[in-house]
Amino acid sequence: MTSASSSPPSVPAPSEVRLRLANQPRQGPTARRIDGAWWPRSYDLAAELPGLLGGLPDAWGRISSVLVNGDTWPACPERLVVAGQAVHVGRTDSPTAPHTVCLLAPGRGRWDLLVVPPATEETEAVRLMEQAVAQGV
Repeated sequence: MTSASSSPPSVPAPSEVRLRLANQPRQGPTARRIDGAWWPRSYDLAAELPGLLGGLPDAWGRISSVLVNGDTWPACPERLVVAGQAVHVGRTDSPTAPHTVCLLAPGRGRWDLLVVPPATEETEAVRLMEQAVAQGV
């Protein structure tokens, strides 16, 4: 049980979110597999997801569902409230996408982000993120 005096986890400001997005939108079903890259600070999805969603472009709309790999994110709530909105969190055990997160916005679309592991050295993380947005992995 949470006491009324407890404060919510600190959420990184959107400018602090380590996120790179591709300049070109996805065109066609196979033009781009990855729309960007995200380098979270931990594997605590409840703490990391609000910052990610707050750092996304307004044009993406309200993200209502997030799909993550269950092996990559061990503590995965089924639902989170982010900025007063419920976000459904689904899990997959697909071995084909262990380091991705899928974001869904009704009527707007789907975006897939490469997830750079939190412990990655900064130089390598920046390289991976830039490569992901340049090539669409």
